[in-house]
Amino acid sequence: MTKFINPGLAPTSRRNILRGSVLAGAAAVTGGAAFSMPKRAPVPRDPLPETLHRVADPETAQAAPPADLSGYTRIKQELVAPPFAPEHEQVATGGPKIIEVTMDTTEQLMVVDEDTGASVWALTYNGSVPGPLIICHEGDMVELTLRNPHDSMMEHNIDFHASTGALGGGGLTHVYPGEEVVLRWKATKPGVFTYHCAPGGAMIPYHVCHGMNGALMVLPRDGLKDADGNPLHYDSITYFGEQDYYLPRDENGDFKTYDAAGDDYADSLDAMRTLVPTHQVFNGAVGALTGDGALRAKVGETVLMVHNSCNVDSRPHLIGGHGDYVWESSFTDPPLTGMETWFVRGGGGAAAMYTFQQPGVYAYVNHNLIIGALLGATAHFVVDGDWNNELMEQVVAPRPFEA
Repeated sequence: MTKFINPGLAPTSRRNILRGSVLAGAAAVTGGAAFSMPKRAPVPRDPLPETLHRVADPETAQAAPPADLSGYTRIKQELVAPPFAPEHEQVATGGPKIIEVTMDTTEQLMVVDEDTGASVWALTYNGSVPGPLIICHEGDMVELTLRNPHDSMMEHNIDFHASTGALGGGGLTHVYPGEEVVLRWKATKPGVFTYHCAPGGAMIPYHVCHGMNGALMVLPRDGLKDADGNPLHYDSITYFGEQDYYLPRDENGDFKTYDAAGDDYADSLDAMRTLVPTHQVFNGAVGALTGDGALRAKVGETVLMVHNSCNVDSRPHLIGGHGDYVWESSFTDPPLTGMETWFVRGGGGAAAMYTFQQPGVYAYVNHNLIIGALLGATAHFVVDGDWNNELMEQVVAPRPFEA
């Protein structure tokens, strides 16, 4: 079994090689006598560019004056598993807050497709793909405690696209198994943003394509508004994480299985280089949000659909509905309205608001329908309520007709 990290490596040595280097990288720094080489190909270990090294150097950050936290109130946000959202205010009350959150970097075997038996050793935040949704307001501080459990196989960190500096915090959050780190940063730009693990080199796409990503939403302090400045309110949030997997196959075309996280590293890199995913799903697995996992709503309910896609572009469409208001980028921009299909950039997030008007099943899909229908990017809303014939009516039921 290949182990991808060395918990005993000195902190100063870590900064001299790309994050995520395996024992081969540790051996190169320390002389190699204390470590055996892994069975699989090592991760690239080119030195960090000097300027990048300085930006991400914890010693540089620690030498700066401490932040002025006067006027902030501390709030602990209890994170919940997708597709749900944590409790939060849509319009901020009082002054800015320090939003305290805790996430564990867990590595666990997950079934991707029950029909084929495809599985992956998922690398996760808090045990879910995607990681939990974090919500704050512009001007708040996010204070994350990131913990890497003792039984992990790998080094992990986190890059918040919403943050400023140190590679999105990635340069200040590298933790080996049994370590924790606390990072605090200020949310200055409203919108839906990706976060993901970024240990360095080839380990960055490896971690992302094994599920280690999620979304953080920064709301305007006065809430969401339409183009005329009128307030917009939602009754609930549904959180979609679109995940592309590149699962290795054997010579017979069957999906391979592995004994532990990281054992698929070389095979996965070969599959990833094709740029052709074997699966592209919502919330970790084929059918995760259909059947028993389908989303529930009622006629008249307004749902904010938050969509994160860390690695690939997506074109969500709600079959049977629309995007009444859509923010493809910043919440400071006026929302698009009446959208049939909208765009989620790879490495980013978007939000769409819709008020359900008819009962029945709505399909939320990636409208590259090859991806939606064949690779798994489909979710269902089951909506309860009374049918409105003013909006749609079956005038004549299906019947034979004369040739």
